Amino acid sequence: MRWVFVGSAAFVAIIIFSVIVFVGLQGSKTFASISIHEFFFTTDWSPDAEVPKFGAFSFLYSTLLLTLLSVVMAIPLALSGAVFMAEIAPKWMREILRPAADLFVGIPSVVYGLIGITIIIPFLSDVFGGPGYGIFPAALILAIMIMPTIMSISEDAMRALPGNLKEASLALGATRWQTIWRVLVPAARPGIITGVVLGMGRAIGETMAVFMVIGNSPKIPHSLLDSTTVLTTAIVKDMGNTFYGTPWNNALYLMALLLLLVSLSLIIIIRVVSKRSELK
Repeated sequence: MRWVFVGSAAFVAIIIFSVIVFVGLQGSKTFASISIHEFFFTTDWSPDAEVPKFGAFSFLYSTLLLTLLSVVMAIPLALSGAVFMAEIAPKWMREILRPAADLFVGIPSVVYGLIGITIIIPFLSDVFGGPGYGIFPAALILAIMIMPTIMSISEDAMRALPGNLKEASLALGATRWQTIWRVLVPAARPGIITGVVLGMGRAIGETMAVFMVIGNSPKIPHSLLDSTTVLTTAIVKDMGNTFYGTPWNNALYLMALLLLLVSLSLIIIIRVVSKRSELK
């Protein structure tokens, strides 16, 4: 059985490594016909023009902006919910809220996108004018999608803390709120950061829900209700129009490689931060 487990782990590692190598080799072929400066630092994305242009800077910028907005919107509510469930809510309420939060994680992203199209987009259009599509509704939906992940992991981190931390703080005269804010939350920081980074990973890689509400215009957004495109939606939108091995197709593989590298970087960040912040 030992060799069965070792072989299974090695097989999974080989598959992951093969995917990275394949996407990397295919994406690197982009620079045979496109300069690095054009791809990373220009915004003209017109691959089907007479003179094709492959400027992906607007996609990179919008991806980072969308991820930042969604995380900023999700963290306060997710952390508040984690503190409530871990330290304030009675046991019977926690037994209801925790499965409800886990249920949100399993909802398909297309459902969130459908809700965004039928409720959020018309509301924003009526209030602010215009079509209502843009980076703000996409960030709002992503914040709702990643909130259960951050909240669940943060709650687990707080509930896993040694009980003597809370007891010592209260024994020294700290109030309940001071104990939560100044002792428990800092002590649970590795788990909280892990939840936030995993939420960022899902936000960066989310496709369908974002595709349905962001508008999909290949340009840099100048406002929160300006239509734009991120890396994932650009790949979905254009992949069906390309042929394997063409510069257009290779550019899409390069975008996928960037997403893979970002995901790997987030995993490394989790491991480094958790190791440095763990309680001794």
